[in-house]
Amino acid sequence: MIANESCGFHDFFIFSALSLFALLVFLVVNVFQKVRQTPKLRSVAILVLGDVGRSPRMMYHAESFAKLGFNTYLIGYKGSKPILSLTSLPYIRLCYLSESPPLVTRMPFVLAAPIKILYQIVTILYALVFDIPRPPEFIMVQNPPSIPTLALVWLVGGMMGSKVMIDWHNLGYSILALKLGQTHLLVNIAKRFEIIFGRSAYAHLFVTNAMRNHLELGWGLIGHTAVLHDRPPSHFHKCPPLEVHELFIRLGRSISPSLAEFLPGASLPYTTQLTEIHHGLPPYSTSPASALSSLSTPSLRKDRPALLVSSTSWTPDEDFGILLEALKLYESRARKVNLTKCENSQSEDESKEGRVLPRIWMVITGKGPLKDRYMAEVELLQKNWQYVRCTSLWLEAEDYPLLLGSADLGISLHSSSSALDLPMKIVDMFGCGLPVCALDFACLPELVRDGINGLVFSNASQLAEHLETLLTSFPSSPALDSLRTTLQQALQVPLDVERHVHNHEHEEGAGWEWGSWSENWDRVVKPLVLRDPERPS
Repeated sequence: MIANESCGFHDFFIFSALSLFALLVFLVVNVFQKVRQTPKLRSVAILVLGDVGRSPRMMYHAESFAKLGFNTYLIGYKGSKPILSLTSLPYIRLCYLSESPPLVTRMPFVLAAPIKILYQIVTILYALVFDIPRPPEFIMVQNPPSIPTLALVWLVGGMMGSKVMIDWHNLGYSILALKLGQTHLLVNIAKRFEIIFGRSAYAHLFVTNAMRNHLELGWGLIGHTAVLHDRPPSHFHKCPPLEVHELFIRLGRSISPSLAEFLPGASLPYTTQLTEIHHGLPPYSTSPASALSSLSTPSLRKDRPALLVSSTSWTPDEDFGILLEALKLYESRARKVNLTKCENSQSEDESKEGRVLPRIWMVITGKGPLKDRYMAEVELLQKNWQYVRCTSLWLEAEDYPLLLGSADLGISLHSSSSALDLPMKIVDMFGCGLPVCALDFACLPELVRDGINGLVFSNASQLAEHLETLLTSFPSSPALDSLRTTLQQALQVPLDVERHVHNHEHEEGAGWEWGSWSENWDRVVKPLVLRDPERPS
């Protein structure tokens, strides 16, 4: 019996070894054939080790390459819906990586981590080597994550002659250090890995000047270096009252009864919590939509609350506690200020019209591990609040810019793990003409100019003071209007691309100039990918 089992195991082992050997031979032959091919000009593979639909910067890269006539292969995981252009432009192909088997997620971390990395290596190599018909001229990789992607694109680029471009969003080891500490062995290993495989590339793109300077000086980067600040796509804009009205007709139906009591009354589709139509209702209408179409253009309500928006991933690098404490302070301050105003007013109507500090509707968007904990704390606190309501909201991709464009003020709690990157949420807010209050850190001035396009804070007390300054006499607040005017002027003035290309190649101006994503990309990246059409011998 034992002999039969040994014989069966021996046969299985031989069969497995032969199968593996045959697979390796197949892979080597195919890789050899690929290596012998000349990379196809005007083609690019863009690798994202994450959800493609939640990687806006890489989607914008793909869109820009495709509009330039590049055959573009965007590689990553399937999840959120990508932007519309990625499914409509003829030169783009989405190559989705397969997830690791469900069994792996139930394993202990010590076993699951190496298996997951091994699975990622196999699927990424297959996508880069076999999923793309010919070796691409360029391989662009997002960093972080660094492991294993930096090593894989270094290997594949070297074998197939493709030019590697690293898009530096942050430093991978600094994110790991948030969990394990700066001195942990794995953090040091991750840093060494990032230096070895990230040091040399055809081109390095950075989200900030601070990151480029840090890596050039500290790591001795080899290759072209250029700063490409994040910018939102062209459809992000300040919403007119009609768009605000239509958005809150959709959102209004999902508002909870307790929130509805706090907000001004609504009578859909004619009046929302933020907008109203003054003309009388039509005598005959077959549907809310037809009734709405026959009325005059909506306007913003004078009794509306100030709509504040913050987008968060609900992770430890964004301290939601600062916002919570600031809202507590604002509630206390609003009660005191408005009570004094009420006592000095002759009537209740006069008191409401002259209210110094408005009610705040704080909307938090996003998903993450700490969401339930903080929102439970919010629910307990706001049972006794009169001037503040805080709600979480998950929006469809097309509604997110509309919410930003409808809001009065944005809040950013982002604190960079490396102090070298900038929050995309502020970029989105600026694209919608929305001023921000932003938590201060080292390179924030590259994006937020204190007192010009936003205000900077370091703690809850400062944030509460900024809220009072900006919202006093809302909706006619001079301080808020000043910031908003600066943003609108910057958005309306086109970037002088020719001046920058001739005077500061691959640089963004020292002054605060906005420009669109397309303008910046054409100025910074386009010269890099078109400068060397001939392959080196």
